[in-house]
Amino acid sequence: MTLSDQPRVAVVWRGDREARARASAAKGRLVPVIEALAREGVRAEPVVYCEEASAEVREQLLAMDAVLVWVDPISEGRDRNDLDALLRDVAAGGVWVSAHPDVILKMGTKEVLYRTRDLGWGADTDLYATAEDLQARFPVRLAAGARVLKQNRGNGGQGIWKVELTEGAQAADRAVVEVLHARRGSQIELMPLAALMERMETYFAADGRLIDQPFQTRLPEGMIRCYLAQDRVVGFGRQLIKALLPPDAGEPGPRIMSGADHPPLQALRTTLEGDWVPKMMARLQLDPADLPVIWDADFLYGPRTPAGEDTYVLCEINVSGVFPIPDEAPAEIARSVARRLAHD
Repeated sequence: MTLSDQPRVAVVWRGDREARARASAAKGRLVPVIEALAREGVRAEPVVYCEEASAEVREQLLAMDAVLVWVDPISEGRDRNDLDALLRDVAAGGVWVSAHPDVILKMGTKEVLYRTRDLGWGADTDLYATAEDLQARFPVRLAAGARVLKQNRGNGGQGIWKVELTEGAQAADRAVVEVLHARRGSQIELMPLAALMERMETYFAADGRLIDQPFQTRLPEGMIRCYLAQDRVVGFGRQLIKALLPPDAGEPGPRIMSGADHPPLQALRTTLEGDWVPKMMARLQLDPADLPVIWDADFLYGPRTPAGEDTYVLCEINVSGVFPIPDEAPAEIARSVARRLAHD
């Protein structure tokens, strides 16, 4: 196959006009993905997206056979509204987009935690669609123990809050709560519950919503990130995290990557591939081909079973800009892309 005969795939990330001018397939964090695509006979071309160059990016992407996107929901005060509209337009023009914005809305927002709460990976999860809904029902849930509120779209801990009643308080408008934001460097705040709920009103703008989960007491034991290429686990990342823990809990640990065959996590892998992901696809009306070429599911440790075995609680799914990724992931991404392009 000559170079001109190879399918063309855009590898997209966010930058500015200067970054667009110097974008190179030989530089940057996605080089392993670009090289893996080349080994599968796919020509990968870097495309740097910024709102100021939206029309230029659109023309680039319409000339491609496929588009792979690594752009966070929120970055430096900017969201994906313009990009998502652009990608829908490109997909309507016959270009395969992964992950498609409509797929992200189904599985890459926090609402998926509510929609799949009964599938085995869930918890006592609730959803508030309005500020009035939050004010009416959240105090009752908070009375049973610490909760975590999450804005529907975000990344890097933005819009995620641990809320707990102070000792002896009652879950009423006049109660005082301890509040801790998940962003690094955040400090515990004491405030009236009514003031907190007023602060949360910003998350309901533009048809937003809040997801409410119970705080997992085993959080200090860390988080397990399961990386998937479509419906197959391609690796794991294990990390001690600091988010939502007291400021004196120390620094987060390094993320320790391992392949899909890592022995201690085979039970989780088997359940994820054979049970939870198929059930998620059915619930969200997704076909296996719709699943992103790379995504991850983050799990916290839930309560142990009477036999002492671990359980797992899904805390979020990341689709928009999954990185870093295990060493094994680029080859699996490339194989997924090549299969899809051969099928088309």
